[in-house]
Amino acid sequence: MISTKDFSGLKPFEKKVWLSSPTMHGEEQAFVKEAFDTNWVSTVGANIDAVEKELAQYIGCRYAVALSAGTAALHLATKLAGERLYGRAKPDHGTLQGHKVFCCDMTFDASINPVAYEDGEAVFIDTERDTWNMDPEALEKAFALYPDVKLIIIAHLYGTPGKIDEIREIAKRHGALIVEDAAESVGATYKGKETGSFGDYSAISFNGNKIITGSSGGMFLTDSKEDADKVRKWSTQSREAAPWYQHEEIGYNYRMSNIIAGVVRGQIPHLQEHLDQKRAIYERYREGFKDLPVTMNPYEENNAVPNFWLSCLLIDREAMCRQVRGDNKALYISEKGKSCPSEILEAIASFNAEGRPIWKPMHCQPIYRTNAFVTKSGDGRGQSNAYIDEGGPVDVGADIFERGLCLPSDNKMTPQQQDGIIEIVHRCFA
Repeated sequence: MISTKDFSGLKPFEKKVWLSSPTMHGEEQAFVKEAFDTNWVSTVGANIDAVEKELAQYIGCRYAVALSAGTAALHLATKLAGERLYGRAKPDHGTLQGHKVFCCDMTFDASINPVAYEDGEAVFIDTERDTWNMDPEALEKAFALYPDVKLIIIAHLYGTPGKIDEIREIAKRHGALIVEDAAESVGATYKGKETGSFGDYSAISFNGNKIITGSSGGMFLTDSKEDADKVRKWSTQSREAAPWYQHEEIGYNYRMSNIIAGVVRGQIPHLQEHLDQKRAIYERYREGFKDLPVTMNPYEENNAVPNFWLSCLLIDREAMCRQVRGDNKALYISEKGKSCPSEILEAIASFNAEGRPIWKPMHCQPIYRTNAFVTKSGDGRGQSNAYIDEGGPVDVGADIFERGLCLPSDNKMTPQQQDGIIEIVHRCFA
């Protein structure tokens, strides 16, 4: 598993080139200092109030609830959808109570785990090639197989909006709610509207690697005051309006701290700057790789403007060297004129830079391998690369995982450093 390619003349980067690290500006520290100076360091304060108001206005929803993580926002959005659909849960049960939920297959597992938290069963919907998001054709097939499903959880992979109009039309026709995971896509738009505004309930993330950060944190988004108040209550241990600690339902310690909110508050004015930097990185890679047998992560240029959070590479199938992956390790055979994600990521790492494999599809994950998985051509189980039709592999997500990788996309990366990454990738195909 050692590359035989010639990297002579190239030197490791003096400073590590990260996949996507926090970019701080100074205003963050001022807001955090204000929280310290006024002693508002817990889960109430001016910073929390400000970020809720500013993000709701930016995204175009009426209410926002600042939480400890994007995962917390997704959990409470999923829990709320289950309660709306199936009623309030018993203390020892989740609100989904065994019901199936249609979920994106190629995503981070934070999109999916809340279904398990609430005792539901995820059914994975295959990926389409135009945006690498949930395939509406496969979603239609899933409703034919499971007509009683009433909840869909969508994500916008790597900051690229999916086929939102088609998915919303299908959901409306089947009377299904949508939870929108916009954790990776803050600042991305679809037909002029911000992602985070398309779900019945939506969630965004301020994790350290996101386009704006609080070091952690997330936000629940809705147009319903009642729902926002419900999530705010759940996130503070479901305390009732009583002079003592009165609890009538399960609660969580999910509220954002005023300190974290201060970091987010200082980041918000720089969002457009970060968006412009991320787009420039994507365009520089696309130009730099135009002579290689690869493509960049796609988007629908007539409908969507991604936030270009991560720039990704997909190797043409005929240009793939032999590669095999187990659950924890990968093996490949280095071949002249060809390469594979394992070789490229290994080469990038050897020069002090960070890349990452594409998200491994959920139906391929050990914890979810027995869950149903639906493609536009049918349904299946596990890794189905063997199912081939005239258009190529039926299991689109597994195919993208096999041939794709995430490139260093840090917005502090210099053009010279990015040129170095581009040269390393070229050497992998020499």
